[in-house]
Amino acid sequence: MNMIVPLALLIPEQVAGHHTENGVEYSFSNQLRAHFQKSQGAIWSRWNPAPRPCFNPRLLADIRSYYDFLSGTAGKITVGAEEHAINYVVLASGIPGVFNLGGDLDLFKMLIGKQDRAGLLYYGRACIDVLHRNYVSHELPATTISLVQGECLGGGFEAALSSDVIIAEKSSRFGFPEILFNLFPGMGAYSFLDRKVGQKLAEQLITSGRLYSADEMHAMGVVDMVVEDGEGEVGVSSFISSRQRTQVGHFGLAAARRRVHGIDFAELMDVVEIWVDCALRLNLRDLKLMHRLVSRQNGFGESREVH
Repeated sequence: MNMIVPLALLIPEQVAGHHTENGVEYSFSNQLRAHFQKSQGAIWSRWNPAPRPCFNPRLLADIRSYYDFLSGTAGKITVGAEEHAINYVVLASGIPGVFNLGGDLDLFKMLIGKQDRAGLLYYGRACIDVLHRNYVSHELPATTISLVQGECLGGGFEAALSSDVIIAEKSSRFGFPEILFNLFPGMGAYSFLDRKVGQKLAEQLITSGRLYSADEMHAMGVVDMVVEDGEGEVGVSSFISSRQRTQVGHFGLAAARRRVHGIDFAELMDVVEIWVDCALRLNLRDLKLMHRLVSRQNGFGESREVH
């Protein structure tokens, strides 16, 4: 059974780094690892949630631990005897074919069944806590990048949208399935999309219930760059190389954009409150439809075990 555990109890006191030829590797848990590449000035994190590729409470705590680590670096990573600047923070998945399937629907179903408003609110706040930290670039002079390789749904899509730049492999698919069980994505989707592509398109994407290709997302202005399948890492490297001489200017532009079109934590929290109130009004039919999507999440987890 899923259980919400206070995040503070899950944060390790220290994170030891393993030095490699090109940087440092960090392990925050079995579900989250990171690697700083000094040649890129980029720190990559990859999540590997179990048993389903969704944002379970443990993964959220691991991400918060990683983000606390980032904030504590003051933008520098020591490799050997040298300090290297963190210029890019890259968010990616360690699961082939899946970026992230979103919220922990099994947990949602249980909390809704118990009419546990506090539990739903706690989960929602944990989600926007990590998304907003990524949105503000961890208060570092760095550009955030989401590399999407595979299915990017619901809360996974919201996570990708929290970055300055989204790079996607061609076969990746994006969508918000929440409307299919009479809900809406409540952890930042509306705020992020409204700022990026406007109200009309944001609401179309949220209410259609359909899946969109990477090329469609690029044409709409949601995805910034599409690369061939298997070329995601190369695409990120090429993107970083292309900005070598202008990275400070682009960072400043992103900071200016956040100042002009900014999303503050209070806005995200207000929307979470609306989401919780709506979730508690779902009926038995809605919960049955949610259960079907839980089965789909489980299916992805089982396919990983088989392979």
